[in-house]
Amino acid sequence: MELKTVQTRHVPVRYFEGGSGPQLFYLHGAGGLTAADPFLNALAAKHHVFAPLIPGYGDSEEAPEIRDMLDFTLHSWDVVEALGLADPLLVGHSMGGMIAAEMAAVAPNDVSRLALIAPAGLWDDEHPIPDLFSTLPFEMPALLFHDAEAGAAMMTAGRNVEDPGFLQAYLVTNARQLGMAGRILFPIPERGLATRLYRIKAKTVLVWGDSDRLIPPTYAHAFKKAITGAQLVSIPEAGHMVILEKTAAVVEAISTLG
Repeated sequence: MELKTVQTRHVPVRYFEGGSGPQLFYLHGAGGLTAADPFLNALAAKHHVFAPLIPGYGDSEEAPEIRDMLDFTLHSWDVVEALGLADPLLVGHSMGGMIAAEMAAVAPNDVSRLALIAPAGLWDDEHPIPDLFSTLPFEMPALLFHDAEAGAAMMTAGRNVEDPGFLQAYLVTNARQLGMAGRILFPIPERGLATRLYRIKAKTVLVWGDSDRLIPPTYAHAFKKAITGAQLVSIPEAGHMVILEKTAAVVEAISTLG
């Protein structure tokens, strides 16, 4: 994956590009994205992937003009336009899935294929979504992965989590990224998407890990009910980070969209 820059109305956007095949536009979750991301590279094995960093993530500039859900949605469409893409396969995970769903709802005639991987955006009082903003680093693996031990190893990449230097860098990066994500996820990840999902015309596949403890599978059925014709692919022994725990299964589910 090559890291590039494209200019949009509000801010220069850093994005990863790689692979060959049909165009795919990928929106990442609140945890961010790197060039080494296994899921990103798996997508690039079958598609020409464009994966923008949300402003404030990685080495990208922050964008104070992007303040609410509509701003995030229109900004993402600005990126699509700036890249010269026409009806790419639209894929989003978690927070990125929330934005992708909004994009497809706001411009239903411009999205023909949509893959939502454990998207945020809905709220059920009987199944509240845990607060990422108050979750401590050591609590994250159990929340995000089916196999917490393996998940912790993926998140730390072999680094010593007790090392003050690691913790400081982690907390600074996390605060910067979640500061941007919080504009649509805090205090709860709900901005009225439920009232707009009916507008989506795209052929849609929903992908969910059966062990998702962050956005439990009950939300999968809510999305499926709200989006006409949506297909649900449930993946066993996978949590919210199903894209890392069961990468091949997620790519296969997306491939059903053509």
